[in-house]
Amino acid sequence: MAVSIKTAEELERMRVAGRMTAEVLEMIEPHVQVGVTTGELDRICHEYITGTLQAVPAPLNYHGFPKSICTSVNDVVCHGIPSDSKKLKNGDIINIDVTIIKDGYHGDSSIMVQVGEAPSHARRLIEVTQECLYRALELVRPGATLGDIGHTIQAHAEKNYYSVVREYCGHGIGKVFHEDPQVLHYGRKGSGMVLEPGMTFTIEPMINAGRRHTRLNKKDGWTVTTRDGRLSAQWEHTLGVTEDGCEVFTRRSNEPALA
Repeated sequence: MAVSIKTAEELERMRVAGRMTAEVLEMIEPHVQVGVTTGELDRICHEYITGTLQAVPAPLNYHGFPKSICTSVNDVVCHGIPSDSKKLKNGDIINIDVTIIKDGYHGDSSIMVQVGEAPSHARRLIEVTQECLYRALELVRPGATLGDIGHTIQAHAEKNYYSVVREYCGHGIGKVFHEDPQVLHYGRKGSGMVLEPGMTFTIEPMINAGRRHTRLNKKDGWTVTTRDGRLSAQWEHTLGVTEDGCEVFTRRSNEPALA
C-alpha cells in the first residue's frame, strides 16, 4: 500500500481546502429547516462552492454521482442523493457531507443536523457518534496505528449499545479524493499501519442505532441504508499527522480546539 506523504506546500493547500469545506458546512447548517428539500440544500451549497469560494464540488459527476453534496436522512447511512421531492420533516436527522477541490487538493467533512426538534434517542446517537470521532482524533500521532483509531471508535460505540458500519470507511486524501490508506472504524489496538508525519486522511465513523448491516440501493447505485431501518449517524474530518499529534484541516469555528 503506497501512502503519499505530503510536502509542506501540499499541506498548506490542504489547509486551505479544509478551511473552505468547513465554511460550506457552517454556511448551510442554518438552512436545515422543516420543509426545505435536500435538493435545495444541494443548490445552495453548489452556488456557494462554485461562486463564493471559486472551488469545485468533488462529488458532482464523481463515478456518475449526480449532485454536489451528499444528504443522508434518518436511516440513510451515507451517499444519500439530494432530491427536490425529499422535504425535511420535524424530528428528522440529516448528515450533510461536503467535499471541495481547491487548487487541486481536497477537503472532506460532514456534520449531523437535527431538523426542528429530534427525539432524545436520535440526539444521543448524534452525540455519541461525534464523541467517537473526537476520541479517534485525540489518538492520532506518529507511532499510533490505524488499528488504534478503529478500536477506540468501536469500543465507544459498542459501550453505548450502538454498532459500527463496516462496509464503508475513512480514506487517504489529497490530490486524489480517495487514496490509501483505508481507515476502518473498528479494529484491534496496535494493528495496522503505523502513522507518520505528513499522512493525510479522513476519519468518518458511521454508527447505527441498531445492527451494523447495510443495504445499497440497486436502483440509484449510491444510497446506503441500514438494513433494519434504524437510524444512522456520521461525522467526518480531514486531518494531517504532525510531528506530535494531528492538525484537523476541516475544523469548524464552533468546535473546540481539536487534537
